[in-house]
Amino acid sequence: MTDHWIVWAIAAVATACVILRPFAWPEWIWAAAGAVALVASQMLSPQQALAGVRSGLDVYLFLIGMMLLAELAREEGLFDWLAGHAARAARGSPARLFSLVFAVGTIVTIFLSNDATAVVLTPAVAAVARTAEVAEPLPYLFICAFIANAASFVLPISNPANLVIYGTHMPPLLEWLQQYALPSLLAIVATYAVLRWTQRAHLRQAIKTEIAIPPLSGPAKRAAIGIIVAALALIAASAADIALGLPTFAAGIATTVLVLAKSRTNPGKILGHISWGVLPLVAGLFVLVAALQETGLTAAVAGLLRGLATQSPDEAHWATGLLLGFGANLVNNLPAGLLAGRVVELANAPAAVRAATLIGVDLGPNLSVTGSLATILWLTALRREGQHCSAWTFLKLGALVMPPALILALLVL
Repeated sequence: MTDHWIVWAIAAVATACVILRPFAWPEWIWAAAGAVALVASQMLSPQQALAGVRSGLDVYLFLIGMMLLAELAREEGLFDWLAGHAARAARGSPARLFSLVFAVGTIVTIFLSNDATAVVLTPAVAAVARTAEVAEPLPYLFICAFIANAASFVLPISNPANLVIYGTHMPPLLEWLQQYALPSLLAIVATYAVLRWTQRAHLRQAIKTEIAIPPLSGPAKRAAIGIIVAALALIAASAADIALGLPTFAAGIATTVLVLAKSRTNPGKILGHISWGVLPLVAGLFVLVAALQETGLTAAVAGLLRGLATQSPDEAHWATGLLLGFGANLVNNLPAGLLAGRVVELANAPAAVRAATLIGVDLGPNLSVTGSLATILWLTALRREGQHCSAWTFLKLGALVMPPALILALLVL
């Protein structure tokens, strides 16, 4: 039992450091340090740690593919071109620009996943803010973080955590839509309403109306085609029940070769600007999850859930959704999804409880900056754009945005 407490303590300290970033060190250092500490203290064997790292292979491939596509689009000027059109479509109205960005973010999340929204859309929105000469760009950038989670259960491919929770028992698309369409709609509408209300003071400032749109180069067009192909590949892979990592990675590599073959851009520049630190961050989180599973935590929680679901399915539905909605912020929703998926499977939980689990894991992370991988990716992209959002600032906003969306989604479920 003492060993269990050591594992839980290491996991708690590592997670806290990922959230607080002591000494302003990157998040990945603390996640990796937690993984190393587990092995060094012999709480986890090297073989078990490597197995934990390998379990995230599909996620690594997915992220590499998306980061390549985003960096290509950024470097070749695709985002600047899109930004010009978006700023011009706003016609000088900050509120219209806000709604436009929110709509685009919803579409990107649904068809490309929440991580893609953080990686691909954030630099595009930053470019829009610069083009429109927005005095305070953060309200528009907040959209990228919040819609990435709010719209992440419209389709199975909208969030990698969805695939983790259902595993090999993914329901058919029509059945999925029947169960999640209304909760998703209410979550998106509630997120828009609260976010728009909280940012209303910033949406009164005038923005530029005379927008010069730069020409779209050949490499930029090829980058756009690569992103579209990636979206189609993700939809096809989901329909065929194929893991999303390899198709996304292949689309990213193929687009990189196609674009750079006829571009003057140095490949080293593209690779050098990618936020590679997210990979050891995810790997460290997977190792922490592996250690927690070894303590028997999942089996114990599964027993409790099985008993609650037998006595009162409604209470199990609410308890699971709310607990995971807030709890996912303590460990990040990707490892939380891995643990929750295993718990639901062991408990043989009813469909409504599994659905509440998914909604809690997907939507709950809108509370804090470390709630989901998408939000951590958003933070990384934000820093690259010269913007800053502290954990406390995000928490204050998330405390207003997340609870109404979560409660409404669980209510209609």
